[in-house]
Amino acid sequence: MAEPAASGALRRRARARRAALPAVVAGSGPLPALVLGVVLVLVWWAVTATGTVTRIVLPPPADVVATLVELAATGDLLPAVAATFSAAGLGAVLGGAVGLPLAWVLVHGRWFAAALEPYVAASQAVPAIALAPLLVLWIGYGLPSIAVLCALLVFFPIVIATTLGLRTLDPEVVAAARVDGASGWRLLRHIEGPLALPAVLSGLRNGVTLAVTGAVVGEFVMGGEGLGLLLVAQRDRSDTAGLFATLLVLCALATAAYALVRLLERRWENS
Repeated sequence: MAEPAASGALRRRARARRAALPAVVAGSGPLPALVLGVVLVLVWWAVTATGTVTRIVLPPPADVVATLVELAATGDLLPAVAATFSAAGLGAVLGGAVGLPLAWVLVHGRWFAAALEPYVAASQAVPAIALAPLLVLWIGYGLPSIAVLCALLVFFPIVIATTLGLRTLDPEVVAAARVDGASGWRLLRHIEGPLALPAVLSGLRNGVTLAVTGAVVGEFVMGGEGLGLLLVAQRDRSDTAGLFATLLVLCALATAAYALVRLLERRWENS
């Protein structure tokens, strides 16, 4: 079946909305974030240079950079980054694989929604770290249990964002597609999918950052060889500069995952 005419109308409408954005917003790029980062580092350096706080409380930026270089040189950093990224990535995939179909069911099945939505909401009342001991008993230590913990954190924002995206579809576009003969899988592929994709990617952007958090929390409780284990070792020897260095790597990892999803979103917008 050919792509319904409503899908083409959707694309044209989305392009028109993007064209209406102010040029200054579209062209700002990463400069504001870089300027703010430089300002924060300068304030950090000024506070430590005056001796207002001790190095054990707040190490100078130079010490953190030196520790980061040392970690990279000793070969401890990259394997830890790879382990945490693997757990977070696998968790994000698992969370999306469960959350996306469930969101579609919640939107299209009234009785399913009435039965499941209270439990989906209640699942967020349980802290992730409280589930870790249960996952150890059920699955064991290591990557599988950490990935499941990450998936539980990713699951909720993906379900909520996708459900919202599907429930706020333009009814005129959907009706036009049904007139064209679209239904079921074809409707999802040509109309619901493209319409809801920005919301899905928004949920995924939030989810991947939570997946990194879940990986670190899991490594605290369930073992592993990632950045969480490195943080525990640095804490035990009161290595404040090492803690800052590892936290910076975690921030960079979460930012990279967020930026990757944002890049996919922009490619879809420009297609």
